Amino acid sequence: MEDRQALLLDRPVWDEAETRMLDAAVELIAARGVGGVTVAEVARNAGVSRPTVYRRWASADEIVRAALHRATVSLIEQFPEPARSRGDIVRDVLRFSELFRIDPLYGRLLEREPEVFTRYTLQRIGSSQRVILQWLASAIALAQQGGTVRAGAPSDLAVMLLLIAQSAILSHNTVSALIDEPHWSSELWHALDGHLRP
Repeated sequence: MEDRQALLLDRPVWDEAETRMLDAAVELIAARGVGGVTVAEVARNAGVSRPTVYRRWASADEIVRAALHRATVSLIEQFPEPARSRGDIVRDVLRFSELFRIDPLYGRLLEREPEVFTRYTLQRIGSSQRVILQWLASAIALAQQGGTVRAGAPSDLAVMLLLIAQSAILSHNTVSALIDEPHWSSELWHALDGHLRP
């Protein structure tokens, strides 16, 4: 089961030095924002040389993307059982949205650097989004077999499901004065459920 989940999530294997470097990047983002992540600072804080960093990642931007990828995989790993129905998928996406917003890395970007969040998550599909899409498409395919999700390519349905959830998460703080948390969650539930309903 663990091997199948790792394959599904397309998770790289990070060695001990790489883990320290990614941890250092997350700490720098928390303290200074994404602009504070430099190869030199990551190397210094991780206790490695700059050539060691460059052997793994070509730039600070690549390090940030790797840190986001790792954070995404860690969030999805909190859902070890695959969703098998529309209700399960909607429940898991809502829970993922909650975890995403309070995650130390993503929550920091949403709160303090929403423009950076947009750059790394909306301007192009990166490895973090691909991991989520793999997770969603697998669940959608299972739910289609049970008849609770409408027909269509699971990958296509997953893309729109991701866009709905991402847009809602990104706009959450903006609309918090207009809609309270329970109603926001309820409306997101209806949007997700309606997208998948046969």
